[in-house]
Amino acid sequence: MPSLYVVSTPIGNLEDITLRAIRKLNEVTLIAAEDTRNTRKLLTYYNIHTPVTSFHKNNMASKIPSLINALSENDIAIVSDAGTPIISDPGSELVNFASKNDIPIISIPGPSAVTSAIALSGMSGDRFSFLGFLPRKKRQRDEILMEIEHLRHALVFFESPHRLIDSLEYLRDKLGNRKVTVLREMTKFFEEGFYGDITDAINYFINPIGEFTIVLEGNTSQEKISEEQARALMLNMIQSGVSVKESREYISVEHGISKKALYRIWLESTKTG
Repeated sequence: MPSLYVVSTPIGNLEDITLRAIRKLNEVTLIAAEDTRNTRKLLTYYNIHTPVTSFHKNNMASKIPSLINALSENDIAIVSDAGTPIISDPGSELVNFASKNDIPIISIPGPSAVTSAIALSGMSGDRFSFLGFLPRKKRQRDEILMEIEHLRHALVFFESPHRLIDSLEYLRDKLGNRKVTVLREMTKFFEEGFYGDITDAINYFINPIGEFTIVLEGNTSQEKISEEQARALMLNMIQSGVSVKESREYISVEHGISKKALYRIWLESTKTG
């Protein structure tokens, strides 16, 4: 039966691709690519001649029906500009439509800037939160920071060069001068890793150039969040589809609040509507 293949591609160095990914990109009938120009560079490097069609956030609505129709007869691959598709990139809608149409969805795993950054950061990879690019609007950024400021595990962000300093200053103002690892141009010729605190990073990157991934230390203080903050966080998690039990366990571990207290907070919130 025809399948949709979610294929990971290099985040920089074109040699960072699996043999299986090369084979599958050769075998499928069509490749849906975020940017056809970037994808064709990869395909040319490996002498792959599979047809490519553009599939990005601005044409998803018009492209999904034709891709689903094509999947009724042939295998299709979806790739992003770099790394693992869907991660801070378009494509989840196509996967959802494929699943609703009983089309098999198969992952061809490989490079990911997120996991590479955690591995290079020197911080624990047992648990971390990936936040993609911070929103441009201050109100939305503030809302996200309120949700994550008490998390004890590492936080991973993407950032563009022209926003790097502003974002670092914002993080320092909101979260304090935490330890940070700033990774530039991972796997590329000018790859660079900075290790220090946020202030040092701001002073180091005077003229930022390239693609950046930031790994920020979690909250190392032992302060507990307030009951009102716990209630807001629990409601937010539940509204996102997390069960009451799972949200209690998560908040208890991350913020040092007993599960009994969290259960009481939850009961009180249901009574007040």
